Amino acid sequence: MATGADAPSPARLAQTIATYLAEHPAAALLEDGRVLFDMRMARYSVSESHGRCLLEVWSEERNLVRTVVGLQERAQCLRVATRRMGVAKPQTLELAPTSDRRTPTTRDMARRNYQRLLERVLARSFIGAKVDGFRSAMDLEHSFGPAYVRGRLLRGVAADAVIGVSEAESAAMVDGVLTLGILWLDYCRQHSDGRRHFGGLKVVVPAGAWRVTAERMAWFNHAAAGFELFTLDERSEELTQVDFRDIGNLESRLVHAFSAEAAIARCRAGLDRLLDLVPPGARERVEIRPSSPTEVGLLLNGLEFARVRHGAAAHSFARQDEVSFGAGTGETPLTQESHELCRDLCARLFLSRHAEGDHTDPLFRLAPERWLESRLRAGIAELFPGLRDDLLYSQVPALTSGDRGMLDLLTLDRNGRLTVIELKAGEDLHLPLQALDYWIRVRALNADRQSVDGGRPLSAFERHGYFAGAEVSPLEPRLLLAGPALRIHPANEPVLRYFSPQVEWELIALSEHWRRELKIVFRKRSSDPRT
Repeated sequence: MATGADAPSPARLAQTIATYLAEHPAAALLEDGRVLFDMRMARYSVSESHGRCLLEVWSEERNLVRTVVGLQERAQCLRVATRRMGVAKPQTLELAPTSDRRTPTTRDMARRNYQRLLERVLARSFIGAKVDGFRSAMDLEHSFGPAYVRGRLLRGVAADAVIGVSEAESAAMVDGVLTLGILWLDYCRQHSDGRRHFGGLKVVVPAGAWRVTAERMAWFNHAAAGFELFTLDERSEELTQVDFRDIGNLESRLVHAFSAEAAIARCRAGLDRLLDLVPPGARERVEIRPSSPTEVGLLLNGLEFARVRHGAAAHSFARQDEVSFGAGTGETPLTQESHELCRDLCARLFLSRHAEGDHTDPLFRLAPERWLESRLRAGIAELFPGLRDDLLYSQVPALTSGDRGMLDLLTLDRNGRLTVIELKAGEDLHLPLQALDYWIRVRALNADRQSVDGGRPLSAFERHGYFAGAEVSPLEPRLLLAGPALRIHPANEPVLRYFSPQVEWELIALSEHWRRELKIVFRKRSSDPRT
């Protein structure tokens, strides 16, 4: 690891770290093999300051500030030699592509052990049924990965598909089990040769990790298949069935709508400082988007590259602007020392991030969904004339006790019916169920209706200031899923076919060159006879 006289300059260290994080959006920051930060949920700042490379990382749980003194690239990882304030001895952090730090051998052994455990528990729990064909081998043709153990329970000509996932897998893997379960059920039905009838799917998840799967399973078409959910305690080997039809009320909460104009006015001084650093003639390409009453971002084709937060000054009742810049999750305070660094970022960004840009450039590749969202927001009236573009909300929080992030777009149709729009610029096996998560929450908030001052019952959206001047219909929301035609995963449609008839969905394929021209290539609806 290069340190001392042979070490790269602080600016070069900062650039290397920023490039790694741009190229590995699911990266994790580790210390002594322990994950400190999942960089998908954290924010960071890496910059040259007073002749040092300063790395700051923060999330809701913790924060970290270190001086970077050296770097070493190892396989897909980046080892970062750092010094903590007041500590002379360097400490090593590691940036890894993902948070799963198990070796391939350890991971494979754990999965084989789980398969044997699952077979043993099922044989003991379902007396008279034959445990058959369990495996976890990779099958890319049918989208089956090694994290999930799949097999069959046979009773004469009757059968059920079974899929399970171990507690050793990541939370994202556990939450993805139902998608793979549907694909496995579909596969079993197509390859049964008429000898057996696969009536349903049994899903086994770790104890305490059932809620996401239960909420989703409740909105499946139970006339199309029998769905059962179980938890498995891997220490006691206890298998417990979960009643997903009775899981209690969703703990959704909705932030109050705010005035975008007032937020921009509040942050105007800081915004003007940033806009002065944008290349001449490029200001009209900048989108100014408030994310809260006291925070406004500057965006280029959906990518936020600078922001202003208006808040209380330290040790004072006065208000001040906190101005920072950085593409993606990177964030650097705008100071006299970083002024030229910000100007340089803006210059590189506006040279790279346009429809004809270099597809290998990290600044071009960052945040493709947000780029697609910005294109759709600008052209929604033309693409979807039945939707209202004047009451369109972007990145609406859709939260429960477990954070499920932001839904992409929310609007009303011309009849006041809520419409959830979920976008993907690349292939995503789990798009249907992620979109269903948001639909479930929007539906719950719409169904939460209360009278105010003796008037008509208002949905939670209306009570929180959304869709001002419009009446939101009590009908179930519509669900639109959109992506480039060649990037829609072939497994998405089979999963959508198992949704409840109450979930009215539409799968929309957009032109492949959507950055240049946005148009609809084809669309499929839940009401189509072939689905």
